[in-house]
Amino acid sequence: MSAAQLLRHSRKLRSLQNAVDCERSSLVRYFSSSSGSFIVKENGLGKRTGGTRLSKHSQPAKELETFSVGVNRSYTWTRASNSRIPSAVSSLNGSFSCGQVASARPFSSSADLPPHQEIGMPSLSPTMTEGNIAKWLKKEGDKVSPGEVLCEDKATVEMECMEEGYLAKIIHGDGAKEIKVGEIIAVTVEEEGDIEKFKDYKPSSSAEPAAPTESKAQPEPSPPKVDEKEASKTPEPKAPKIEEASQSGDRIFASPLARKLAEDNNVPLSSVKGTGPDGRILKADIEDYLAKGGHKEAFAAPGLGYVDIPNAQIRKVTANRLLASKQTIPHYYLTVDARVDKLVKLRGELNPLQDASGGKKISINDLVIKAAALALRKVPQCNSSWMNDFIRQYHNVNINVAVQTEHGLFVPVIRDADKKGLGTIAEEVKQLAQKARDNSLKPADYEGGTFTVSNLGGPFGIKQFCAIINPPQSAILAIGSAEKRVIPGSADGQYEFGSFMSATLSCDHRVIDGAIGAEFLKAFKGYIENPTSMLL
Repeated sequence: MSAAQLLRHSRKLRSLQNAVDCERSSLVRYFSSSSGSFIVKENGLGKRTGGTRLSKHSQPAKELETFSVGVNRSYTWTRASNSRIPSAVSSLNGSFSCGQVASARPFSSSADLPPHQEIGMPSLSPTMTEGNIAKWLKKEGDKVSPGEVLCEDKATVEMECMEEGYLAKIIHGDGAKEIKVGEIIAVTVEEEGDIEKFKDYKPSSSAEPAAPTESKAQPEPSPPKVDEKEASKTPEPKAPKIEEASQSGDRIFASPLARKLAEDNNVPLSSVKGTGPDGRILKADIEDYLAKGGHKEAFAAPGLGYVDIPNAQIRKVTANRLLASKQTIPHYYLTVDARVDKLVKLRGELNPLQDASGGKKISINDLVIKAAALALRKVPQCNSSWMNDFIRQYHNVNINVAVQTEHGLFVPVIRDADKKGLGTIAEEVKQLAQKARDNSLKPADYEGGTFTVSNLGGPFGIKQFCAIINPPQSAILAIGSAEKRVIPGSADGQYEFGSFMSATLSCDHRVIDGAIGAEFLKAFKGYIENPTSMLL
């Protein structure tokens, strides 16, 4: 293929005048028997970008040639030693940023597959490994443009289109669950006439295109075949057969992946028959056991009725984060009782003004959020995160507010709460709580918090509790209910009633020492007991 043909093949390469320089990035085009992929090369290694499958080019290149493209730059392409197909274009300065490509378009060398783009399942959070599709907002054959929403995740997170074209094929339809991040979910094409060619399209089952075949001049003895699921495991000494181990009371031999999967699903290894070497239990054996409903048989007592409730994605993420928090963060707890009589009185004076102006009513929780934000401004050490080599102290006071819904626990964020008025905080809290109940929160609604407030007192009457820290934050404030107590009066021998609210601060001892946590609670209590100071 000549250089001119190579340029005509891609509409992308014809618009190089609009490209942005980037000294470190290079674009590599790889051709296989069925389809090709762009890969970005850094330090000589190919890596995957976006949802496109990419591959390392291990074939040594020869016969370097140079040609000009007409934008005052030179480009080098290489020809593989055993092929006449050009395999790489290097030093291409395009619309890429320092080794990362926002969207890569693979081209097919087969006549049956015109130029197209495979869209992978995106990662919507740092902890996400798989996702679900609630519904597609575009159907096959629809034209799509950059910024348009293609589909929604189960948590109602919208995925936008990155390039203009047509949606040719939807691989995973409405209601698809547990799709691995990066797995192909749809295909787009540039030309409307190419849509029909993808009617029966199925993505390749392999994670990466096959590498170029090595020369067969000096064949090497092929190593013994190893199960892919066991390839990454360190070889272990040969163990006795599982039947013998079970009978003798010794441990059951299983791969680490199989043990982890069995533990996560409460599956006893003794009830699973292994198909690996010498009866070793593999991950596939656990999956087969679960698919056959084995977990129900193992844990359901005779005659006991029950129902299995699938875990939503938000509950899986919450479970993993809280488990990591309790396992890795050294928690300690400080509790203080604050008198709230003046706080309740101030709320009673402000709400008629809110009603007259058409604003939302101010709740006790809104006043607590404001008091916590101002206390963090006084004691910024509590507005920090542990970063291993250093402690990151934030200038912004962004308060996450725990909201329980039927879909799980959400923590929408009130940004710069220390700088906002009580009316604004009340408005934002109610709007975000409603979005949480409607399962329509966007990542921007809950990311970026520096401190969390959880209130189980007002809604549920819980007197006092200890909350789990929401990583990477270093503290969370748990608010209990207010209760009336008899306390000494101003005159000797007299008594009066007072309402007191319990507040417990959970601290990360790596970041917040006990005296610092106590200083925060002292400042918080001062704002609660003298609420007019929050208005200054």
